[in-house]
Amino acid sequence: MLLGVICLSIASPSKVLADPTLPATASNQTLPNGSKSPVVVETPVSFELDVQPILAAHGCNAGACHGKQRGQNGFQLSLLGFDSNFDYDAIVRQARGRRLTIRSPESSLLVQKATAEWPHGGGRKIEVGSKAYATLTAWIRQGAPRRLADEPSVTSVEIAETEFLLKPSETAQLAVVAHYSDGSQRDVTSLTGYLSNDDAITSVDATGKLVAGPIPGETAVMARYMNHICVANVSIPRTTALPEGFYDQQPRANFIDDLVHDKLNQLQIQVSDPASESTFLRRVYTDVIGRAPTVEEAREFLDSQDPDKRQQLVDQLLDQPEYIDHWANQWADLLRPNPYRVGIKAVLNYDNWIRQQFRENVPYDEFARRLITAKGSTWHNGAVTLFRDRRSPDEVATLVSQLFLGVRLECAKCHHHPFEKWSQHDFYSFAAYFGRVGRKGKGLSPPISGGEEIVYASTKGDVKHPVTDEVLPPSPLFGTADVPEGSDPRDALAEWMTSPDNDYFAQVHVNRVWAQLMGRGIVDPVDDLRSTNPPSNPALLDALATHFQQSGFDQKNLIKTIVLSNVYSLSSVPNETNAADRLNYSRHYRHRLRAEVLAQAVADVTETSESFSALAPESRANQVWTHRIDSTFLDTFGRPDENKDPPCERIPDSSVTQTLHLMNARELDTRIRSDSGRAARLAQSDSSPADIVTDLYLAIFSRKPNADEQSFAETLIREASESDEANPSSDVKDDVATEENRRRVIEDLIWAMTNSPEFIIQN
Repeated sequence: MLLGVICLSIASPSKVLADPTLPATASNQTLPNGSKSPVVVETPVSFELDVQPILAAHGCNAGACHGKQRGQNGFQLSLLGFDSNFDYDAIVRQARGRRLTIRSPESSLLVQKATAEWPHGGGRKIEVGSKAYATLTAWIRQGAPRRLADEPSVTSVEIAETEFLLKPSETAQLAVVAHYSDGSQRDVTSLTGYLSNDDAITSVDATGKLVAGPIPGETAVMARYMNHICVANVSIPRTTALPEGFYDQQPRANFIDDLVHDKLNQLQIQVSDPASESTFLRRVYTDVIGRAPTVEEAREFLDSQDPDKRQQLVDQLLDQPEYIDHWANQWADLLRPNPYRVGIKAVLNYDNWIRQQFRENVPYDEFARRLITAKGSTWHNGAVTLFRDRRSPDEVATLVSQLFLGVRLECAKCHHHPFEKWSQHDFYSFAAYFGRVGRKGKGLSPPISGGEEIVYASTKGDVKHPVTDEVLPPSPLFGTADVPEGSDPRDALAEWMTSPDNDYFAQVHVNRVWAQLMGRGIVDPVDDLRSTNPPSNPALLDALATHFQQSGFDQKNLIKTIVLSNVYSLSSVPNETNAADRLNYSRHYRHRLRAEVLAQAVADVTETSESFSALAPESRANQVWTHRIDSTFLDTFGRPDENKDPPCERIPDSSVTQTLHLMNARELDTRIRSDSGRAARLAQSDSSPADIVTDLYLAIFSRKPNADEQSFAETLIREASESDEANPSSDVKDDVATEENRRRVIEDLIWAMTNSPEFIIQN
């Protein structure tokens, strides 16, 4: 599939050619009838600088066409033109050279297919007589050279203007300039591919024309010219201005509020009102320790008049043992291997190791170093299970780069990354740090894999480039991380990775924690930090990362800083200015409670516990250490499939299955109606209907009922208590009948309240 053309004329260093699709000596004369004659290219044409951009611009080498893994209809090009030598051989030499006819370029199969003169599944891509046509035929006529004498190379590509502030439906034009090794530069706008991250906010066409959508928002637009990528950011603020000095009057607890407010002020978006005390209470409990407050805890906080009660509460929560299991469980998602592959004992030791790091409050940089450089027995050091599961350097490299750098390198394993600067050379050089991981033992024998395995630093082990077969020395993605002679390369990698000079390391972690607390990452997905997926608030991400580094990579300090900001405690109810905002935290973003948190909430509300195999009685859901421990509830609400490859991203959306499970699951009904549960206890108590209703609302919603709720539920319980007293012929004693009726009503109330969005969704 073919597109427009670029031809490079060796120009003076500062010269920009006005028309990049024509060499300086190309001619295009007007005929007597007024039409244009076919373009004639007279100067030498470069394959890499002139022909390949045509292929890339028209999508010939895209993944859906000849750029896919095995090509299309016997013709394969490198994906997006990242391998010029491969593409040249495919066009000129493969298939016995039948794709080109040097003496009659117009008859070449390459040209005939592109112009649809011969049947072509992709249709017509260039017109006969066009500039692209002239360049292709001229190159063939000149003997289809691979390179020209003194041919420069593209060194960089830039967008002339990278920040756009547009009004709804307004248009703007991107301008892309390529810079070359000889100092020349050229406008390549017409040969660049464009992609908007959100077409609803701003769309972009093949010419680089931006069209703002009808609603306020912001997005990024990627421009790709050959193997160079650059990004423009587009913001569409509201046309109605906020009241003068609106954000000067807003309370600010720390730097988070400053940076969020600055961004919202730029977009003219107003923050929602502060959340209620009860909403904050339930939010911070479920976020920090993975459970809702008890009735006593909720009542104490809501009744307190202490102005510092929020800070005191956060300090208390961070010291609770539930904090350890809640956050360790989240990291287990990212690291936990399939027990059928590595063995159940290795998984248990791995899980114990992760939880121990949180018990000791190990700084995040030390946590990463211990994991990356792990040595020893899978039966004694759980961290080495990482290297039992990931057996080859490339497998470890993809996991480590994604978890600890937020760089998804996997694409670069087979070809140049389509949305980033990483090449195959970058990938395998990074993987070389794991080339000398040695193993002793019986290895893997799924589905049992019961034997012990020892991981150690070997003196042998190389990583080769899959195309050139070159042995690659360990090299970081940027900067330097030299490996001293005779040392474990992983030590040098860990030192480089956790260095304050490596912004990626701190950024990906603060972004992950921010997403767990705020409902969405500053970069989304949370572990995909790249230029084409820019943060919604770069200044905020940088400030959080710097704060995290300066705190000694203390996660508790990071959590405390976020949850005590005013931004964290905003209401989730939108106003007329921020209903469409999903990026800038003008309100709290509602999200379904994590499966383990919801399971614990059900246990606490019903005052029953779910029995997990291979766990002690009364164990909590976030203490489950392997997905081989069955739980229909956890599976229904989104715990990762044990057969999926971590790091696992849970699906946060609600589903019909989840709704039906809460409504109809026999186990949940049994727990609500348990003789030792909350409903039975309240029915047997001397509590008044008013006190019972308050107890239920504090237990289930962490708040007190409003007047209507109190009146309605209280009436139901009172009427149930009085129903048998009006029937003097009853053979059942009044007190027994009253208790049974009260219990049925309380059970129905619990069932209805746990099936409400307020229980399932964090507000």
